[in-house]
Amino acid sequence: MPQNKILSLDNLSLQEINTDAELIPLLTPEDEEEMNNELLPADLPILPLRNMVLFPGVVIPITAGRDKSIKLLNDANAAGKVIGVVSQIDESVEEPTPADIYHIGTVAQIIKVLKMPDGNTTVILQGKKRFEIDAFTQEEPYFKATIKEVPEERPDQTDNEFKTIVESIKELAIQIIKESPNIPTEATFAIKNIESNPFLINFVSSNMNLSVVDKQGLLSINNLRDRALETLRFMNLELQKLELKNDIQSKVRFDLDQQQREYFLQQQMKTIQEELGGVSHEAEIDEMREKATAKKWDEKTATHFEKELSKLQRTNPNSPDFGIQRNYLELFLELPWNEFTKDNFDLKHAQKVLDKDHFGLEDVKKRIIEHLAVLKLRNDMKSPIICLYGPPGVGKTSIGRSIAEALGREYVRISLGGLRDEAEIRGHRKTYIGAMPGRIIQSLKKAKTANPVFVLDEIDKLSTSHTGDPSSALLEVLDPEQNNEFHDNFLEIGFDLSKVMFIATSNSLSTIQPALRDRMEIINMSGYTIEEKIEIAKKHLLPKQLKEHGLQEKDLQIGKKQLEKIVAGYTRESGVRGLEKKIAQMVRHAAKSIAMEEEYNVKVTDEDIIAVLKAPRLERDKYENNDTAGVVTGLAWTSVGGDILFIESSISKGKGTMTMTGNLGTVMKESVTIALEYIKSHNEELGIPSEVLSNYNIHIHVPEGATPKDGPSAGIAMLTSIVSSFTQKKVKKNLAMTGEITLRGKVLPVGGIKEKILAAKRANIKEIILCAENKRDIDEINPEYLKGVTFHYVETMSEVLAIAVTNQKAKNAKSLK
Repeated sequence: MPQNKILSLDNLSLQEINTDAELIPLLTPEDEEEMNNELLPADLPILPLRNMVLFPGVVIPITAGRDKSIKLLNDANAAGKVIGVVSQIDESVEEPTPADIYHIGTVAQIIKVLKMPDGNTTVILQGKKRFEIDAFTQEEPYFKATIKEVPEERPDQTDNEFKTIVESIKELAIQIIKESPNIPTEATFAIKNIESNPFLINFVSSNMNLSVVDKQGLLSINNLRDRALETLRFMNLELQKLELKNDIQSKVRFDLDQQQREYFLQQQMKTIQEELGGVSHEAEIDEMREKATAKKWDEKTATHFEKELSKLQRTNPNSPDFGIQRNYLELFLELPWNEFTKDNFDLKHAQKVLDKDHFGLEDVKKRIIEHLAVLKLRNDMKSPIICLYGPPGVGKTSIGRSIAEALGREYVRISLGGLRDEAEIRGHRKTYIGAMPGRIIQSLKKAKTANPVFVLDEIDKLSTSHTGDPSSALLEVLDPEQNNEFHDNFLEIGFDLSKVMFIATSNSLSTIQPALRDRMEIINMSGYTIEEKIEIAKKHLLPKQLKEHGLQEKDLQIGKKQLEKIVAGYTRESGVRGLEKKIAQMVRHAAKSIAMEEEYNVKVTDEDIIAVLKAPRLERDKYENNDTAGVVTGLAWTSVGGDILFIESSISKGKGTMTMTGNLGTVMKESVTIALEYIKSHNEELGIPSEVLSNYNIHIHVPEGATPKDGPSAGIAMLTSIVSSFTQKKVKKNLAMTGEITLRGKVLPVGGIKEKILAAKRANIKEIILCAENKRDIDEINPEYLKGVTFHYVETMSEVLAIAVTNQKAKNAKSLK
């Protein structure tokens, strides 16, 4: 057998053995098979053991002190080195007789005999096979007996239940080793490396903390499965005892150690502070009282602070409440009570700053200048709550910093997206462990002024949970009639927010709580026109990207024509974030060319744009001039601004049924149904024979079927498309329309007009049909945005059809009868 693995868990016993003793290998299945095939001698010397039981395959060191035992070991070591090992029934018997020992034992091989300094003999034995004493043949000078082998009943190798029991024994053994402080952790490796199932059972049984009676009982079980189950039962009991013992010890140790640790640390801290001349608790309290004299708070606040400071003075410094109270008072001293920055009322300077940082946004700039003008005249106006509403990327968040610069105020921003805990706004009560003020108070502490420009970003993305509704907590923050006494749970006293200029941003108004929306002044920030995007890219985006990529203006120049190509062919948005990414891509290409000393065009051409950005991907969104009847261009509002929408219809012979495709929502399906019913009731006026309606099926489709579509804006476009299909008259070119219809044929107004007009201009639409009531929305739009577009204001569907459907028949049209 190989001689390179150690196998005993009894580390203490092994340390008593001479260091040059051979290391005994762990049994492999092959070794065990070889051992089982060995024949036992008929007659063996018998060695009684006082307090241990030897199992087959296991190696143990024993110390012999009796003269009979020493003689037996010496004789056996000189002869065949094979002996029989049995256990005494009563370990206190000094001179056992055959009646004092168990008759079932283990045949052992003597591995090593060592003479110890104290005169005793230590021998290393390895168990071989179980045997039973048949008859004693000699009692002096030591026992000899005839023996017979005790066969072992082993389960079949395919017995999955036995394999599961063995795996449980291995896992429990490893767990017991971890829990027991007396067993070295190296024993885990020995357990894991045992390959033989019978040896694993014997090895664990031998090393368990059991009495000799229990171990002898395990050795006497002939069926290996039964022995394994009994071993598992003892192991479970052992593990439970260990866990209970460790739990009790850890609790007692923790209680004592924690108190002693805190006491010694406090004493050491006190000594260190005295040695270093540090501030004592009394000196710290005096310092807080001195700082309080410089604060600009009212009598109520001053009284509250003095009361809380006296409470801190009475609190034991070793108490956990002392730290909480000290943090509370430090926050009190750091907050800007009645500390304001002086506003800059130079309106021309403010206008210059806003124009420099943002192109367009005239309504927003006008509102800020109006606020400054009123504040300059009265000097006591409470700050209004402004909500900038619009699609992503139009500059809602960044305009807050420009407003702060124009006013000369500090700038504070917090993101409310995904906020679901009311305590984030109102703070926690300071009685809780880890309590802290809300984000409003924390931000004011950082700003060190009570009148900053405070941007509440993504206010429409607040959510609710079991921890409260943050949007409801904001009602007090954003109400000018209440926020002069804003109550934070941690602060426990009102703080004046009336001088703070709150600016909220939102992509959608539908998700804002109605009561919260009512407290804010909504300023719509719609998308930019192509011309505005070009100017923004030229004045802001390109210089910014050149600076961020380490380039200068002379290193890359993009003309207006090329910028327009990037805007029209590579971006589809109301804002300019996508445009900035494309410009950054062009700048990176130039930076790479400079770094690698490659030639490139400083003045970007159309070919350079295609080479870097690849072919334009958004050409399909442009208006399609086709000669097919039934195709109408509609206008839609999306979360990222306006967009054009193609509505197609076709007819085929059938029974007058209608089908709809294109992932349409309920409202759009209802619009189609209303349109068809209107056509059926007015077919003679529209020049559509009733036979055609009965003998032809109509199919409505809105392209991009993977994209959900819904809303009330496509009613007149649906009706126009159906009429165009039935009459086979094509719709007027470069024409788009938006509006809802009723069953009587009346055209109703819709929203999102500015965004839709911007989308129409991007698609090169020349004429737009709108409800007459939407004229008021057109009047509010900058006339520059309306150049090149003709508007038709209608009230009924007959007016829509008169404008949209020409008398010319479509190519390849057939007469329908």
